[in-house]
Amino acid sequence: MRIKLINFRKTKKLTQAQAAKFIGISRQHYARIESGERTPSLAKSIEIKKFFDYFSDDIFDNTLGH
Repeated sequence: MRIKLINFRKTKKLTQAQAAKFIGISRQHYARIESGERTPSLAKSIEIKKFFDYFSDDIFDNTLGH
């Protein structure tokens, strides 16, 4: 998850604060999701997937993208 979120965000040329604002969470919370320290709620995971136009179920699979 960590690598995918970082890559998606950087592809859009956004800061963590900008991505977090769109998703509706704090930058600190977003940073923890991106680092793998936190797992987003179902609602927030859907928002993140919409934001990054990524609809595969493996975006939050911790075994992928590390």
